[in-house]
Amino acid sequence: MDAICIKDLGKAYRQYPTRWARLLEWLPGASGPRHTLRWVLHEVSFTVKAGEAVGIVGMNGAGKSTLLKLITGTSQATTGTVQVVGRVAALLELGMGFHPDFSGRQNAITSGQLLGISAADMQVLMPEIEAFAEIGSYMDMPVRVYSSGMQMRLAFSVATCVRPDVLIVDEALSVGDAYFQHKSFNRIREFGKLGTTLLIVSHDRAAVQSICSRAILLRDGCVALDGDPETVLDYYNAALAQTGLQRDTSALEQLSLADGRVQTVSGSKEAVVELVELLNAQGEPIEMVRVGEPVVLKVTVRVNAPVPRLVLGYGIKNRLGQVMYGTNTWHTGQVLEAPEVGDRFVFLMRFDANLGVGSYSVQTALVDSDSHLTANYEWRDLALVFNVVNVDKWVFDGAAWLQPQVSIETL
Repeated sequence: MDAICIKDLGKAYRQYPTRWARLLEWLPGASGPRHTLRWVLHEVSFTVKAGEAVGIVGMNGAGKSTLLKLITGTSQATTGTVQVVGRVAALLELGMGFHPDFSGRQNAITSGQLLGISAADMQVLMPEIEAFAEIGSYMDMPVRVYSSGMQMRLAFSVATCVRPDVLIVDEALSVGDAYFQHKSFNRIREFGKLGTTLLIVSHDRAAVQSICSRAILLRDGCVALDGDPETVLDYYNAALAQTGLQRDTSALEQLSLADGRVQTVSGSKEAVVELVELLNAQGEPIEMVRVGEPVVLKVTVRVNAPVPRLVLGYGIKNRLGQVMYGTNTWHTGQVLEAPEVGDRFVFLMRFDANLGVGSYSVQTALVDSDSHLTANYEWRDLALVFNVVNVDKWVFDGAAWLQPQVSIETL
């Protein structure tokens, strides 16, 4: 069953050359329209199954917030249709609908009624709302004296005081403190486990990958990619490097690997990675690594064109695509200045594989500084895949092996 069904959705705003043109168009007997249409969304189609968690990502201006407004009904579509099944709770613009002169308690009751909850039921739920929001005596003060974080706390607490069928969250959570962000995302995860359909807009890669089973990339008002979060976010990260100077010269491609995963490769190819290997202490290539085992990540690089500087970056990601560790030779103070065309270099990174049991991948980046946003010679995700197994350590949970020295004292 589909909880959200969007078909050929489009949104356009009228643009007038002058303020008088708008007036002339409204006058009786006007000779046709005097405006042009600026399309923010066009021909957007997708469905979200009941209980599915979907992340919406994209650059600023891609149409993410407009899409959510159309889904929630706070804005009307120019073309296409939106169908949503069940009760919807949405957290879009921060404090939207709050009256600045009303107290937090009064605004909570009013907002609850807009969600379809009676005033009597809101009074019953109020202790829970207060406890979750944790704004203390401010609950009975005017909202105009609230900080943005306090408004977000109250708005989120009200929107989620009763589990909705569909929960839609925009970037509003990004203004909160780290403690409340963790608290909010835990509630979102709990709702997801109970069957709530989740639609989340966020620039936080870790949040999208930890909550969502699917991601949709919007680009210039269209659906550019729809798939698993790791594939979509890898593509999005590569697309960021194509803005500005890099956009005309940088290639971006996605390749299907033997294991079914999708590898994203982007860059100008002025320098490329020829080979990535993970070696054991004897210098032998390995795919299976013991927890804590000393290993060497070997990366062979070739320079194809003149570049001012060459920096190698690498990251180790878990199976969800979350970076466990990453750095580059800019930060280590080992930048290669003005390498010659045809030069080949071998980078050796030695470390102990103090990782939790599971599957990991290596991403590589060849750039000219501390990031790939100024010059992206090559960015390669899933450059290498390896597995970590526990052979000689005691059983532990988590993503890292942090061997403690345990002692027990009798008092």
